[in-house]
Amino acid sequence: MTTRERAYTKASNQRANQYTEIWVVGNPEDLAVMIQAASATGRLVYVSAPHLMGGDDTRHRRYLRLRNR
Repeated sequence: MTTRERAYTKASNQRANQYTEIWVVGNPEDLAVMIQAASATGRLVYVSAPHLMGGDDTRHRRYLRLRNR
């Protein structure tokens, strides 16, 4: 591995360690409270649009990217 490849790998790992990416599932009201709390603390980086779970399940699924620091 060259020095450039090592530096790129280290930088990529550091960027990856800055965020936590999760899928959350719940009722729309519960997800709204969770997203509001993450936003208020400054940790929320990205939130996806709500997706229905499907079938007769009324819960929604959302993808969140949160800042670790």
